[in-house]
Amino acid sequence: MKSLFVLMILLLITLCPAEAPKRFQATWSSLKNYECPDWFRDAKFGIFIHWGVYSVPAFANEWYPRNMYQPKSIEYNHHVETYGKHDQFGYKDFIPQFKAEKFDAEEWMELFHQAGAKYVVPVAEHHDGFAMYKTALSRWNAAEMGPKRDVIGELAQAAEKQGIVFGVSSHRIEHWWFMNNGRKFNSDVNDPMVADFYGPAREEEETPSPEYMNDWLLRCVELVDKYKPQLFWFDWWIEQPAMEPYRKSFAAYYYNKGIEWDKGVVINYKNESFPADAAVYDIERGNSRATKEHPWQTDTSIGKKSWGYISGEENKSANELVDVLIDIVSKNGNLLLNIGPQADGAIPTEQQQVLRDIGAWLRVNGEGIYGTRPWKVSGEGTAELPDESASFNEYKSKGYTEEDIRFTQKGDLLYAFVLGVPSRKIVIRALAAEKGSPKIASISLLGSTVQPSWKQTGNALMITPNEQYACEHAVAFKITFHD
Repeated sequence: MKSLFVLMILLLITLCPAEAPKRFQATWSSLKNYECPDWFRDAKFGIFIHWGVYSVPAFANEWYPRNMYQPKSIEYNHHVETYGKHDQFGYKDFIPQFKAEKFDAEEWMELFHQAGAKYVVPVAEHHDGFAMYKTALSRWNAAEMGPKRDVIGELAQAAEKQGIVFGVSSHRIEHWWFMNNGRKFNSDVNDPMVADFYGPAREEEETPSPEYMNDWLLRCVELVDKYKPQLFWFDWWIEQPAMEPYRKSFAAYYYNKGIEWDKGVVINYKNESFPADAAVYDIERGNSRATKEHPWQTDTSIGKKSWGYISGEENKSANELVDVLIDIVSKNGNLLLNIGPQADGAIPTEQQQVLRDIGAWLRVNGEGIYGTRPWKVSGEGTAELPDESASFNEYKSKGYTEEDIRFTQKGDLLYAFVLGVPSRKIVIRALAAEKGSPKIASISLLGSTVQPSWKQTGNALMITPNEQYACEHAVAFKITFHD
């Protein structure tokens, strides 16, 4: 009887398989069932890559292809003085000079691995309309012109070898108007032979045509099908009201592909393009004053002037970026940090060093970053924080000091980061005994075998500085509590 019962159970399992995952529909009510995957919540740190034809002129910023057609702009004047009139040498004429002769996807990924990055997001197509991958929808792509290599495909393969999650960004929708200044005077933008590259070049106030929005959707689906990215990043212009059904259709398709692949996927959006619980919110060159309920992300660049490579760039320091990373992670966010490779594919030496310095810091302190979650408060201190969720506010706040503390937690462990190498006694008021905090059992300094001296009073936790810090940047204390 027992064996018969077992056979009956096995037969029922065979005939009644486990319920298939629920598929997403192209409605907000369905898409709001999305849940951000743990890989993204645990990763905390990724690399953004702006690399394209705009890296050839390497002047002003990555909007050179637009601004070079804007009379009286510095880009316009530079272009005429350096390359000649726009009807003789236009943006398209930079493509043969974009050779990528030093590009090595595996070297890039090795560097990102050393930096401690857990995911990477190259730009698949920027506003300029030049695709960095082999596409069936345009001849203007890096596999057929310029480098004559499928850059996105090579990066996807190299990322997999390093165990780095692969994503892509698409700025295709902004191309609707990006080259429109060239329509207003004698330039190659008006040449019908290259209309498939520069067009539509309409006004930003004009609603995109259904044909153009369909093309946007097809290009996004093509990227998903060809490269299986686990993150898809969008810039702001997808928020156009006419784009709503296309946004919903893409999200449903992509989320269902994630189910098919058995991998969690992420859409990054800006402003109000998606409901807060249907995708992952992204803040450009900015931060949040408070901890957010949903996982979110800041994208910023090592370069202060441009996302793409330019001559004479001014770069942020590793110390500044480590502080920003900690602050963002303490508030339930991730940092997507951009680099701008040169036209030949070499990553600028100074930006390489910044990444290596961040990686060295993470090797010591990463346990307080990766896989953590927000504590009951994000921190305390004297830094003047920006307005809530404001983009482009990264220079509006006073820099962090050793008086600024940020917290993360992992299970029963609490990590307290001091945003500066301490030179005097550390005072943490959020861990005062009288404020309902549990009694501290032990405190250790990450990267050190020397136990710090500390005292928990009714006013604050006080830690005596350790003179042998393992890092030049922020330091982290691991705190355990009595049951």
